[in-house]
Amino acid sequence: MAEINSALVKQLRDRTGQGMMDCKKALEETAGDMEKAVDLLRKKGMAVMDKRGGRETKEGKVVGLSAADGKAAALACLCCETDFTAKNEKFQAAADTLVEALVSATGQPESTEALEQLAAPDGRKVSEALNEIISQTGEKITIGPFERFALEGPGLLHCYVHFNGKIGTLVQIDAETEAAASNEEVKNLASDLAMHITATNPLAVTPEQLDPEVVEREKEVAKSQVTGKPENIIDKIVMGKINKWYQQIVLLQQPFVKDDSKTVAELVDETGKKVGGKLSVKRFIRLQIG
Repeated sequence: MAEINSALVKQLRDRTGQGMMDCKKALEETAGDMEKAVDLLRKKGMAVMDKRGGRETKEGKVVGLSAADGKAAALACLCCETDFTAKNEKFQAAADTLVEALVSATGQPESTEALEQLAAPDGRKVSEALNEIISQTGEKITIGPFERFALEGPGLLHCYVHFNGKIGTLVQIDAETEAAASNEEVKNLASDLAMHITATNPLAVTPEQLDPEVVEREKEVAKSQVTGKPENIIDKIVMGKINKWYQQIVLLQQPFVKDDSKTVAELVDETGKKVGGKLSVKRFIRLQIG
């Protein structure tokens, strides 16, 4: 009997596209025989085709969902091989099952394998819902990037998925009071920001959240473009270039897409004054298929 270690389990996962726990169980039932384990998964309808692991999954669907109480929200990608399958009603139902399980979880799953073992509201594990659509389509189906946000105080979570189903954003706005968080103006702000982020693809909320190494490299590039001037003038020019760069990639410094006469930071402050309390953009995640 072959030793059923993580490397063997991963090998079976790569060949069949199934979850780690399902692969481990199959290997245990077949005494570690790889070929018998593949056949077992196929007989169970869990691996319609062998050696799917090398196929690319560049199509799929982004799904978002907020909990009924508004205290948690999730965004996830379910990926497949063809756009035909991505438009399949059962594939889309499986994507909904995935995000329902994620938003119902007690926290952010540490891995894809952990997410696969979560139970959806209908009682099925995520892996079971995926196995069903794999059996029906014969395609490789994989879970892509995913994120779950939960509020720790007054605030608002908002999910937006673009009409093509390929791009989505989840944004969190913190407020001073629950009354402010539930104000219609703040709900409109969250909706506008989610669409703004989807369109502009910023890298961070503030400059401080950017990778320092990335910022330093950008400064070096900017400095290399300035020659023949005194050092103090060069520093000012470099900072001017960096500030323009921030306006492109830092959310709060970007011009608001629906009214570029103001920045996102100004829009947030303006809304806070309307509702009588300070608002802040805590975080966001933007996911895209392909």
